[in-house]
Amino acid sequence: MSTEEQFRAVLAECREIFAKKLHDYGAAWRILRIPSLTDQLYIKANRIRSLELKGEAKVDEGIRPEFIGIVNYAVIGLIQLEHGFAEKPDDMTVEQAMAEYDRLSEKTLQLMLRKNHDYDEAWRGMRVSSYTDLILQKIFRTKQIEELDGATWVSEGIDANYMDMMNYAVFGLIKLTFPD
Repeated sequence: MSTEEQFRAVLAECREIFAKKLHDYGAAWRILRIPSLTDQLYIKANRIRSLELKGEAKVDEGIRPEFIGIVNYAVIGLIQLEHGFAEKPDDMTVEQAMAEYDRLSEKTLQLMLRKNHDYDEAWRGMRVSSYTDLILQKIFRTKQIEELDGATWVSEGIDANYMDMMNYAVFGLIKLTFPD
């Protein structure tokens, strides 16, 4: 399978879980502000790192579900950046939320394909634990941008960091799903 096919396969799994949670909980995430989403991403990435270092989980969920969570929270973050947060979670229908998920996932995939061309698939030579560390680095960068109220001098914005986090999480999922 090509990188794009692997990306789409992994993303289909993430999308399915997003849709099921959207069914169960509605769009309750619409009330989350950007710093709260960044913190949620931190919780997921920090748990992955903790599991990688400890080598065992005491809660019956492993690294894979956390990477899926990072993908889905990154998409939610991108939605929130464009639409703002809501006072109540009833301002977006399931159909609208899924359409936004698909649009922003495709945008992130296209970014990955452009970067992948330039970097010549260097990510394939990396360890899954490196993706974890890079996601954590992007989270801390995002927190700093939030502290600066987005007023950076030379850096990309929060949206670019969320897309990078999503792509690193997808790379981790590809490595876990399609071992060499």
